[in-house]
Amino acid sequence: MSRDKIIAAGALVAAVLAAVGSVVSWLAASSIADVAPVIPGEPVKTSVLYDPSFITLSLLLATLAGVLAVVGTARWRRAK
Repeated sequence: MSRDKIIAAGALVAAVLAAVGSVVSWLAASSIADVAPVIPGEPVKTSVLYDPSFITLSLLLATLAGVLAVVGTARWRRAK
């Protein structure tokens, strides 16, 4: 296996890891909170809260995964 193919395989593995990290970060971004009733006598409602830092991390990791996938695929195809 040539050096270029090894580098390409490393980029593709890093792309998969970044994609997995993106999904994990996205799933960790939400939490459920109880919301007080507006009118007395109504039941307590639940709401979903999102952590902006986890959503930002998820989007950055997804972007990194896409870039690494393109770079890895291009290197793999160019390698002899």
